[in-house]
Amino acid sequence: MMINALSVDVEEYFQVVAFAKVVKPEDWDVFPPRVEKNTKLVLDLLAEEGVKATFFCLGWVAKKYPALIRLIAQAGHEVASHGVSHKPLFEMTPEEFRKEARESKKVLEDIAGQEVLGFRASTYSVTRKTIWALKILAEEGYAYDSSIFPIYHDLYGIPSAPRRPFVIKEHNLKEFPVSTARLGKMNIPVAGGGYFRLFPYFLTRYLLKRVNKKEKLPFVFYVHPWEFDPSQPRIKAPLKSRFRHYQNLSKTKKRFHKLLKDFSFAPLKEVLKSLESLPKVSLKELVDEG
Repeated sequence: MMINALSVDVEEYFQVVAFAKVVKPEDWDVFPPRVEKNTKLVLDLLAEEGVKATFFCLGWVAKKYPALIRLIAQAGHEVASHGVSHKPLFEMTPEEFRKEARESKKVLEDIAGQEVLGFRASTYSVTRKTIWALKILAEEGYAYDSSIFPIYHDLYGIPSAPRRPFVIKEHNLKEFPVSTARLGKMNIPVAGGGYFRLFPYFLTRYLLKRVNKKEKLPFVFYVHPWEFDPSQPRIKAPLKSRFRHYQNLSKTKKRFHKLLKDFSFAPLKEVLKSLESLPKVSLKELVDEG
């Protein structure tokens, strides 16, 4: 069975970009914290099946709950960076991003006691307009990124980007794009998150098996700890934001159990290491809209 990459984006339920217009960072401490409990639930689920994953941890969470980061590392999982503030790249300057990339790497390494190799941007916000972030990641010592989503979306995406892992030629930085299934000329997002909760599980399983068997590619899958928490406080927000965040939270745990039994998983760094040769892609090719 092909080994796929499993990832967990560690953040609080009130930090998602969908709520950014109604929940300000200065108000985060007002909301009841749930990230510790929810992340421990995910750790327990993974331990039951003997699965190791990559945890992309937010620097804000790491500084507030260092014991949680140590718990993740002690359980044998990979600790990687999700930035510090959960601010998407299109709201940051290159200088601000460099500071976050450097700070989060150091904080996580100091707490976890392991080298941080990977990065994932908030809201998959490495797009054509923020492609400059890849150079900064390479300069700050990251070995790989997993922020490019090859789909059309109102907030993120590089639709023409390669769908398989590749290397950014200019920076020797590996990229594991968020996985999609190819149907005709369309890239169908099947990598997790809201799509995992929106699509019926049989469809998710079919499309992921199609990626493995027909395309002979490993996929990367992602979840958030708050997606396992149907009793989390409800935040007043626009209808679209509430739909994206709350849809089918009660089904996540059961579906995740099935996913862990239906597929084999490992941390991203291990899956990337197992791929013998990755195609090299230039920045020009990456931003070319075709």
